This record gives sequence, structure tokens and C-alpha cells, in this order.
Amino acid sequence: MFDYGGRTGYEPISETDRKEFHEQGFMLLRNVLTEDHRAALEAAVDRVYAEELAAGRTTKDGTLHLLGFLERDELFGELLTHPIAFPYMWGLAGWNIYTHHNHLDVTPPAAEPEKPYWGWHQDGYRQNSDPETMDPNVPRPMFSLKVAYVLSDLSETGRGATKVIPGSHLWNSLDRPDDLTVHNPDPEGTVEITANPGDAFIFDRRQWHSRSTNLSTVTRKMLFVGYTYRWIRPLDELHIDKDGEWWANRTPVQRQLCGEGTHTANYWGINWDGYIDNEIPLRKELKERDLLDRNIPWLR
Repeated sequence: MFDYGGRTGYEPISETDRKEFHEQGFMLLRNVLTEDHRAALEAAVDRVYAEELAAGRTTKDGTLHLLGFLERDELFGELLTHPIAFPYMWGLAGWNIYTHHNHLDVTPPAAEPEKPYWGWHQDGYRQNSDPETMDPNVPRPMFSLKVAYVLSDLSETGRGATKVIPGSHLWNSLDRPDDLTVHNPDPEGTVEITANPGDAFIFDRRQWHSRSTNLSTVTRKMLFVGYTYRWIRPLDELHIDKDGEWWANRTPVQRQLCGEGTHTANYWGINWDGYIDNEIPLRKELKERDLLDRNIPWLR
């Protein structure tokens, strides 16, 4: 549908990129979306936004944070295996993955500056508490990562872009002011991810990050697709019509990424005999393309 120069989504990432991601916890990818693809996605977002606005499901200021949006448009489903972004997902997390959390964000310009707030957090909720990580010097497991597609012009600061602290995915805590009702300066090392329309960025769920206020005249439009291991329960609920056209159009790999599995052990990457299930679609695809690598645990 869109010309990506023959890219299939199964081109392995470089060791340089893998090293940068592991060190920084995020990576900005330039020109991930072709302009015609970006424009089509923006039109789909605008349609969904109009539907949600008409139904009264935005905030009073018109902000929309829509969870589980993938089945709302055919184009959204295709993002699951985007030819440029998808290699980072399986290249960094492996073949036993699916999307557990995805959201469509529309952030209009703020009517006035917000009151002081502390928005810094790690994703994962109880994943930051439940595992045995009492030692502050032992980073928690990654568990999941996201790719964020930039549809509007966020090339300047002040447009509501995501803020991150590079390298902070290895921290289990972040100091914050005692009084959150007063001005809260960004933590030392903060970077606001300024990006052009069509760019994308990926980030480790442990990365300390925060939203920012949109003080511009540009409406921020973003699509976030999160991937985690299939043995972790979903965070968002998808409402897929298994008899409908959207599901019929999904490839076996995309169906895996939407949570499909043949039995419960399959979600753990095995058959009931305890051996790896070679029919898991993404593993099968990588094996046929000779992309499995015993030197990388998640690609064995």
C-alpha cells in the first residue's frame, strides 16, 4: 500500500542500535513513515477523534487518550508489523511477544498554562513493585517497550512532546520535590523528544518519562503501540470482531500480536511437552528467514 523500498519488517537491527537502546533506554528514529502513510494515519486519527468527540469521550479541553485503538482502522492494524519499526520490537524483545497496551493521543493546545504537576513515571504499574527488586542497584526487568509514531509537527519544544531522561531505565527510583503544588523543574538530564511528522521513537517501559503541556498552536497527534511477552496479561482490552473484515485482513504474525494463541502453554513459547513451539507465527517467520540467534537469549 505504501512504498518502503522493499522493506519487510524482518531486517535485523544493527548491534550499534541495540547497544544504544540498552544504554539510553530510548531511540529516536527519523523518517519512519512515508508522507503518504503519515497523512493517511492522520486522517484516520482525525476520524476517530471526531467520533470520540461526538460521543463525549474526550476531556473538557478536547484531549483524547484512547486505549486499545488498533481495530478502529485497517491502517492501525498494519502498524503492528511496520516495516521499519517492527524489527526493533522483535530485535529487542524477541519472538514471544504481543501488543498488550496501545493508545491514540490527541492533545490540542492548552487554553492556559497548567498548574504545577509531577508527571514523571515508569510504565508497568505493579511491574515496578511486584518483582523482587529490593536492591536499588539492580534494575527491574524491561518486560515491555513501545513505539510511538509522530503524526504532527513536534520539531520544537513546547508542543506537548514526551520528555525522557536518557539512561534512567536503569534507575528504580527518581527523586521528586516534597511539595508538588509549587513549580516542579524537570529532573537533571531531561530531554524533550522533538520530532518531525513521520518520525517515531521507541522506549523501554522503565524509562522515566513525562508528558508535557502543549503551549503551542499545533495539535499533538500520536500513536503508541506497546509490545510485551505473551505470558503477561493485557493492559488494554481490544474489541476485535473475529468475524469481521479487520480480523480477516490480519496476517498470522499480526494475529499473534493481537493475542491469538493455540493453547495456554503456547503463550509461554512452548508445547505441553516442554519444547519450543516452532509454529508460533513470529518464531516460525524468523526461523524461515534464518534470523534466530542463539547468542541472543530472546531470539533463541
